[in-house]
Amino acid sequence: MPDTAALAAPAAETPRPALSVVVPAYNEEAVLDAFHARLAATMDGIGLPWEVVYVNDGSSDATLARLLALRAADPRVALVNLSRNFGKEIALTAGLDHAAATEAVVVIDADLQDPPEVIPELVAAWREGFDVVYAQRSARHGEGWLKRTTAAAFYRLMQRIGGRVELPKDTGDFRLMSRRALDALLRLREHHRFMKGLFAWIGFPSRAVRYERHPRAAGTSKWNYWRLWNLSLEGITSFTVAPLKVATYLGLATSVVALLYGLQVVVKTVLFGNPVAGYPSLMTVVLFLGGVQLMTLGIIGEYLGRVFNETKQRPLYIVERHLPSGSPPGARPAGGAVGTAAPPSPAAAG
Repeated sequence: MPDTAALAAPAAETPRPALSVVVPAYNEEAVLDAFHARLAATMDGIGLPWEVVYVNDGSSDATLARLLALRAADPRVALVNLSRNFGKEIALTAGLDHAAATEAVVVIDADLQDPPEVIPELVAAWREGFDVVYAQRSARHGEGWLKRTTAAAFYRLMQRIGGRVELPKDTGDFRLMSRRALDALLRLREHHRFMKGLFAWIGFPSRAVRYERHPRAAGTSKWNYWRLWNLSLEGITSFTVAPLKVATYLGLATSVVALLYGLQVVVKTVLFGNPVAGYPSLMTVVLFLGGVQLMTLGIIGEYLGRVFNETKQRPLYIVERHLPSGSPPGARPAGGAVGTAAPPSPAAAG
């Protein structure tokens, strides 16, 4: 005869995740299985309940199918499927918005260049009291000298023009944030997002963990030089107004040079008469001044375009479906969510 007391007892609830791992993915079907296997083995060794939030950023390959298969096999997998490709910075924001962790969140890419085995070191530093623990690259294996050189130059430029906000050098998105640091970050809802700058802007006690970056495990990088150039422009224009100041000083310097040149022409005319000016020198001055004006207008236009996009107040992203961790694989997905305002933190919601 069955035990009626046992039948009446409620089923044990799945523990709420203390840690969330946010993984944006765009056309990463070739590496997802290997990444999840290594991530799960690493996270299980930490000893805290956890989840992983995969964000499919409008992939055109079988990434969504692979993520659905992972979720069917592992209840700790949450899936956020965006309605189209919004870009990595927005996809990362969507994952952070949907992280259910009560204590800390880890951000990592799926390509295995950032090894999941480094996460326990991030957690150890967090347990020492640091709100932000960022993984700093001591080596970049599998990358050419040109990419390493331009990346180093970009980080050093950002450190010089960042003002009071210091952007750590040789540091990507791979990091851990405490819940209070995440809640502060989610209050920043600008559309032109340079996440590395936003991570640094919020402040809080931080610490670096050194690691060696590996080559991609499979697939190809989505970051060609044109995209990296646009990302650098995004970072500079969203992180500082230094280009506007450069345009101002350049205009001032050009005006001073033009004034001195004009005085020289007047003095020369008074003393030696007014010979016919040479065509090459005239064209040189006209083209130089025209180039300075166009460059200055271009800088102003970059900032004006960003102001235009912000004033439209469109949502950051649209979610086609959201499958949270811990829910049955056949559960009805939530869809149609938009990333306008930051969601309440799990601590506040609880």
